[in-house]
Amino acid sequence: MQEYVELVMLIGTPLYLTAVILYSYRLIRGPTIPDMVLAADALSYDLAVFLMALAVYYKTPFLTAPPLMLALWVYLLDVYVSKYLVTREVGV
Repeated sequence: MQEYVELVMLIGTPLYLTAVILYSYRLIRGPTIPDMVLAADALSYDLAVFLMALAVYYKTPFLTAPPLMLALWVYLLDVYVSKYLVTREVGV
């Protein structure tokens, strides 16, 4: 099982870094605000998945809480930005 996890991390890390570069480019140079929000969402969710993979790789449960909090924060960001784009109001 550990060999499989090491293989996935070996293949997944360069793919993740490539995705981070592409998402960062879209986040900085995005043509519209929704494109930038989508890039930030994808970057954050990918980071959460990568941190979970690191938790499995290092076999520690202490690394599982931050990715879950990050995913929840990104979800709240989606709700907040969507509400703003629909109603053009800031607030709850």
